[in-house]
Amino acid sequence: MSTTPTHPLAVTLDDVRAAARLLEGVATRTPVQAFRALSEPVGAPVMLKLENLQRAGSFKVRGAYTRMSRLTAQEKAAGVVAASAGNHAQGVALAAQLLGLDAVVYMPVDAPLPKLAATRGYGADVRLVGSSVDDALVAARAEAARSGRVLIHPFDHVDVVAGQGTLALEVLEQVPDVATIVVPLGGGGLVAGIATVLAEAAPHVRVVGVQAERAAAYPGSLAAGRPVAGALGPTMADGIAVGTPGEVPFSILDRLGVEVRTVSEDQLSRALLLVAERAKSVVEPSGAAAVAAVMAAPGDFEGPVVPVLSGGNIDPLLLMRVIQHGMVAAGRYLQLRVRVDDRPGSLATLVEAVASAGGNIVNVEHSRTDVALAVSDVMVTLQVEAKGPEHCAEIVDRLRGAGLEVL
Repeated sequence: MSTTPTHPLAVTLDDVRAAARLLEGVATRTPVQAFRALSEPVGAPVMLKLENLQRAGSFKVRGAYTRMSRLTAQEKAAGVVAASAGNHAQGVALAAQLLGLDAVVYMPVDAPLPKLAATRGYGADVRLVGSSVDDALVAARAEAARSGRVLIHPFDHVDVVAGQGTLALEVLEQVPDVATIVVPLGGGGLVAGIATVLAEAAPHVRVVGVQAERAAAYPGSLAAGRPVAGALGPTMADGIAVGTPGEVPFSILDRLGVEVRTVSEDQLSRALLLVAERAKSVVEPSGAAAVAAVMAAPGDFEGPVVPVLSGGNIDPLLLMRVIQHGMVAAGRYLQLRVRVDDRPGSLATLVEAVASAGGNIVNVEHSRTDVALAVSDVMVTLQVEAKGPEHCAEIVDRLRGAGLEVL
């Protein structure tokens, strides 16, 4: 397939290089970090691109600032409006602050509090509406039509795509022998920008976009040959939960034949946990999508591999839940229901069996009122810290060996 940009919505390598000049002194040149935890299963070097350390916590400032800096004087005077679940909101708010522009940002009503606070902290007027980015985007478009503000779309504009593509220029300099770049994929701006750079500057490098399987509009859209709305289910990866691909990024991904994969909620939480434990980096679930894809099929990726950690803006409460979810998915946290006799010493037998297997009980609940119980039975629910799936199986075997009924 030809990689020459002829489509009217195309972005060129020169466009991305021009954006990089605009972003000098604005966007941080984020580091890459060797990640042995994935290098071993892949059988080749894996280098994490730490875009979670970018200003405002994600790659979004690259595209937002590029787009907003190119507005006319009249457009700048009118102000800007945007819609976002959080990362684009912060990128727009920071860019507006740097450029001296007035910004209104629409966000879903359940947007994480840290993202709300950060967006307001950069000086934007935040307005909450609807339950998704798509709902917020409808409100932002209405505001633009009503007030004359310029809509700064999170992904569907050539300047935004060009700005996001500057990340690929850095990767090519930082990892000159890179073979594969794996990128979280929502609306498509970041993947489209990276694919644009690779198509012209390094066509031998493969780019893979990764969506949350509960919010994956791209596979169906690519199959249909046009952007179509996908099912938008509940996902922890709110940063890439986009119902319909943008025209500009879709045209680029479609023309260049970019591969798209999906990952489950379990895979996302396990990836976030692995990055926190082994890379010592805090990322949001959407930011861990690339790592999740490599973890799921390490043999599918030719190295050196660069997974992009696209954002680190996560609510601490969500972080706690996701880590616990990841520990369960990784066999590090075992939850059991055990039926025991309602007599003295039964609970001690249960606890002793868990302890002898090396499990650490973190919570115990017991009930005598479960309808499934006989009068002489007690149901005990245990939460146990374990060392992995094999250890979980060992604990269960030890309990059954002690004559206990594990449900």
